[in-house]
Amino acid sequence: MSVSSHTTNSASTVSATSSRPDTAHSTGVADSGRWSTRRIAMYALFVALAMATSFIEFPIIPGIQWLKYDPSGIVALIAGFAFGPAAAAIASVLGFVPHLFMDPWGTLMAVLVALSLSLPAAFIYRANRTRKNALIGLIAGAVCALIIAIVGNLIVTPIYAHMTVAQVAALIVPALLPFNLLKFAIHGVVTFAIYKPITTLLDK
Repeated sequence: MSVSSHTTNSASTVSATSSRPDTAHSTGVADSGRWSTRRIAMYALFVALAMATSFIEFPIIPGIQWLKYDPSGIVALIAGFAFGPAAAAIASVLGFVPHLFMDPWGTLMAVLVALSLSLPAAFIYRANRTRKNALIGLIAGAVCALIIAIVGNLIVTPIYAHMTVAQVAALIVPALLPFNLLKFAIHGVVTFAIYKPITTLLDK
């Protein structure tokens, strides 16, 4: 968090991807975009998981207790890999709705960072559903999210935290940068380790 701390694939595309290590899932991108009951239910499940995990917060950098990690970004990444960018966006946004009433500015930052992480990863993975592309997508998403997290803090935090831009900038190297690097590294490692068995299960 801040200082306050997903097109339809044609039949030819499905056929072309069927021989790849990671095939398109009938429950997601390959179902011609139909909003079937199953698809809606899966989206709702990911949103519920994102909501629940967004409340699991704990510090990950010693001495920086006010920056807390939550694993909801992993849920959005898995949703994007399983069902495409739309699912990633839905999980990223709706997963933080409960926080909107308690911390609107922090929620705005969390949503922007979650979108900038999950959407690039989902788009890159959808183009070629292989583990190599999954890794490239995770790295690209992490870079985008890191930029958004830093720039977003410089813009948003002074509005509500009674801090100047200079004061926030002074926190980039000792706090914001290491926290977000570790956060996205955890997201990436866990997602890369578990996305394949989960998406395979969802395809059954």
